[in-house]
Amino acid sequence: MITLTVNGQKHKVDADPNMPLLWAIRDIIGLTGTKYGCGAAQCGACTVHLNGESVRSCVTKLSRAAGQQVVTIEGLSANNNHPLQQAWNELNVPQCGYCQSGQLMSAAVLLRENPQPTDQDIDDAMSGNICRCGTYQRIRSAIHLAAELQRKAMASK
Repeated sequence: MITLTVNGQKHKVDADPNMPLLWAIRDIIGLTGTKYGCGAAQCGACTVHLNGESVRSCVTKLSRAAGQQVVTIEGLSANNNHPLQQAWNELNVPQCGYCQSGQLMSAAVLLRENPQPTDQDIDDAMSGNICRCGTYQRIRSAIHLAAELQRKAMASK
């Protein structure tokens, strides 16, 4: 039995410790926002946070997440009001939407580490996330808007 803390809630998972974290999140815990894309950590659709860092859950062993803090797209914010979610909605970023949870999770780490990213910073940080629909320009614009929203929220505190 492995104990996972996902989005602040503890879950007891009876599974092989070598199982990919993705399958525990989706199939056992039932959070389906994190997507399976390639199974080889190349597309970014399965990106989640493990102790605040982006990881590809399709290749992260369940045992690595035991006792750690996992955050999925469902845990990014309680009311879908994270600056990235607001910007994504305002700029109509998703087309098919399949990759977007991974895009958002990668962008969240970028903005935490670099609250005023340049285009190059965004391109570098997001290069591991593939969008089949090619919404890269909208993604970049949304990250800039989210950075602005985040700065305004901090200034008003």
